[in-house]
Amino acid sequence: MPTQTSFLLPQISCPFNVSYHPNGDVVAAASDKWFEGGSDHFTEAKRRRLYEIKAGQLTAYCYNDADDNRLRVVCDFINILFHLDDLFDNLSTRDTVAFSDVVMNALTSPHAYRIILPSGTKLPEAEPEASRIVRDFWGRCIADMAPSVQARFCENMNAFLKSLEAESKSRGDDSLPSIAEFMSLRRDNGGCRPSFDLLEYSFGIELPDFVMDDPSITLLSDCANDFIALTNDIFSYNVEQSRGDTYNVVVIVMKSFKLDLQGAVDHIGNMCRETLELFQATKASLPSWNVEVDKDVALYIKGLEDWMSGSLHWSLFVSERYFPPSTLKDGVVTLLPQRARSNAA
Repeated sequence: MPTQTSFLLPQISCPFNVSYHPNGDVVAAASDKWFEGGSDHFTEAKRRRLYEIKAGQLTAYCYNDADDNRLRVVCDFINILFHLDDLFDNLSTRDTVAFSDVVMNALTSPHAYRIILPSGTKLPEAEPEASRIVRDFWGRCIADMAPSVQARFCENMNAFLKSLEAESKSRGDDSLPSIAEFMSLRRDNGGCRPSFDLLEYSFGIELPDFVMDDPSITLLSDCANDFIALTNDIFSYNVEQSRGDTYNVVVIVMKSFKLDLQGAVDHIGNMCRETLELFQATKASLPSWNVEVDKDVALYIKGLEDWMSGSLHWSLFVSERYFPPSTLKDGVVTLLPQRARSNAA
């Protein structure tokens, strides 16, 4: 782990405009209250964490063209996504599997809680809190979400949950994947894929499967996903290293290339720039389908761009998730002291 006491953030210039939804603050506040109200065990620490993250503001940057009702639904999902990510960080491998069953049950049975899954797995008699919250969000979302988008969202949420299970198992045995393996896993466990599905929902469009499966659209989505993951891992590294978490591309690069911390961060900065260049080149050579499809594709690509620019701005200047007070000044990140981490089986 780090021998340095600080590192300098790389210069990452995102070429896409940063825009904020005109009613973003109001909608974000309503979503936070909804999420807090859905829990019977919302401690003061959890409440402080919720309002420090500012998930609703991230949503307002990334879905800035949505109408207020759809923005609110997406805000609720992004709040859920952060909650799941943090929750899985502290669950045993066995518990992550059980929790995944609860979440997927809520998505596949939004109107009534099922105790027995089609697989035969039995869930708790009393509906878990997470199930109630997810069913509430999903029941409102599917009311005006295209069927094919619903199917993609559920498929990508299942992959997201499975990847968190794999991450939990990796933490338990301290194994580290290669950079290529890690980035492939990261495309699922960052939560971007279901979030990108909600771009279609936010615009009120339904891209045909043959468009979403086109290699150029897949590559654009993967580039946006990778850029967000790479920048996120740079920003989250400090907090993660303080709790002994090695599931971060900074750690993978340090080990793979035998670099020190600053060298690894600079290398990842170059990876970010190369990813943006690939996104731009792919966008410039897109095929054409027809006028209506091309128009919807343009909206989807704008959404990907909004996610890249919005998440970058939000991480650095809005949220307190990655940079606790006094840890970031003039681009220099001061490392937090490390504390012990336990891994349950």
